[in-house]
Amino acid sequence: MYGRQTETAIAAMSRLAEVYDAGSTRLSAADIASARQLQGPFVAKILTALSQAGLITGAPGPGGGYALARHPAQIALNDVFALFERENDSLACPFGGGVCGQGEPCPLHHKLVGVKDAMDELLKRTTFEIFREAYQDQGQRPTKPKGQPEKKVRESFRASLGKRGRK
Repeated sequence: MYGRQTETAIAAMSRLAEVYDAGSTRLSAADIASARQLQGPFVAKILTALSQAGLITGAPGPGGGYALARHPAQIALNDVFALFERENDSLACPFGGGVCGQGEPCPLHHKLVGVKDAMDELLKRTTFEIFREAYQDQGQRPTKPKGQPEKKVRESFRASLGKRGRK
């Protein structure tokens, strides 16, 4: 239904919606990537696009990071979807090119139109407020997928000071 950029953008925006407090709380790209188990550099790239579109604001330096540009109830999933996906009114016909639109539609045509219409409706009517409410008002927290190993804390390879470095 949508690509990796859109999926990552919605995940990042949903995390920012969870902590929304009118811009006081800002999260770094690394914070968002870690919370959503995404690749940091890709999240940073997506956040840049969201910032340029005016959906989020970014501030550099200590105390900086990203926050939603307006209340989550004012940002629809479709606002993000439209940034990364091309509008495509054609449905890929399972019979191949030239069947749908030439006489009778294929057997799946009307069902595919229904799915597309339902997806369009979901994207336009759903705002990021659902993530703020779930997190702040209802106390829901994301869970890690089952079977996923715990991330190990990276060991430091610096020499310890041990007894030699203490006085």
